[in-house]
Amino acid sequence: MDHGIFTGLKVIDCASWIAGPAAATILSDFGAEVIKIEPPGAGDPWRASAAVPGKTTDYWWQLTARNKRSLAIDLKHPDGLAVLQRLIATTDVFITNFPLPVRERLKIAAADLLAINPKLIYGSISAYGELGEEAARTGFDATAYWARTGLMDMVRATPETEPVRSMPGMGDHPTATALYAAIVTALYRREKTGQGGVAQTSLLQNGLWANGCYVQNRLFGEHVAHRPPRTETPSALANHYRCRDGRWFLMALHNEARQLASFLKAIEAEHLEADPRFASTLSRRANAKALSAILEGIFAKRDLAEWRPILEKAGVTFGAVYSVDEAADDRQAREIGALVPFADGAGLTVSSPFHVDGETKVAPRRAPAVGQHSETVLRDAGYAADEIARLKAHGIV
Repeated sequence: MDHGIFTGLKVIDCASWIAGPAAATILSDFGAEVIKIEPPGAGDPWRASAAVPGKTTDYWWQLTARNKRSLAIDLKHPDGLAVLQRLIATTDVFITNFPLPVRERLKIAAADLLAINPKLIYGSISAYGELGEEAARTGFDATAYWARTGLMDMVRATPETEPVRSMPGMGDHPTATALYAAIVTALYRREKTGQGGVAQTSLLQNGLWANGCYVQNRLFGEHVAHRPPRTETPSALANHYRCRDGRWFLMALHNEARQLASFLKAIEAEHLEADPRFASTLSRRANAKALSAILEGIFAKRDLAEWRPILEKAGVTFGAVYSVDEAADDRQAREIGALVPFADGAGLTVSSPFHVDGETKVAPRRAPAVGQHSETVLRDAGYAADEIARLKAHGIV
């Protein structure tokens, strides 16, 4: 890397699946040099995951492994561990999400690596945190972030509806962003004090943060009931509606005192202002079901494409319910740099979710093959050609 906030920052991604590696990906977007540690052979198990049944194209791998160099080493072998230890001596950030017992067994726990390099930032992700009786439990975002924290329970369409499954990575990517924030905070402390240390987060803690509004209610002793179905919404003006063409949109008209009149005029329903059921915010809340039914009838008369300019002109905050196809082809997402092209191949990728004024992110490069950069990384670390050949001959790299 020849530019970026983190140019010169050396990062080792010794994690698997999504949350840990994605934190390293964010660092790489801003110029950090990231070495991806994988076991020889199949590599990170995330490589084998596919979004499309029957297809082996590593779409998801391209997202979380872009910009990285792959070093395939067997950490179970003493010589493989020795390679990692040599790299650690000059590394700034080490990231892992291996279960705590595995880290101890492989001798890559925080105490092991900080003894080699006290200025190292040890970025750690776990499922349930690193204290308490569940610290050693394994988990994925679907189990620890989504199911455990009340999110899976609360997003049901009705209390009787089956719980809804999460999307792949839905909790991992926010958790990766939290780990990135922890790492950068630790780097700032190191800048001031010279002190390294552990920067850690967990899927459980991030899920609770995501569900913080309802969890906070409960922490103050309030009973948190399941949200009612859309037909029983407490506010008809903050609800989703279906248009004539079957498309849905979500409306969020929260400043009723200022926006109601222009909204009703825009949808040609000014007469509702004179209806005593809808004369005040309190009465509209009390009669939300009736108002929702009226609005359903109105919105069903036109297609979404017709309603868009009408609602926009009236200053109504709303969002169309997009399909994944539409989200991937969103012009606005491209304009803001959320979807960006690969620098060394066709196609786009999803960029990390923030920008820094005056800084340009590194153009994303395609994800590496297993061990694609092993020899280069070893040479950079000072290994001679015969040493590299010996490691390869024994299957250590």
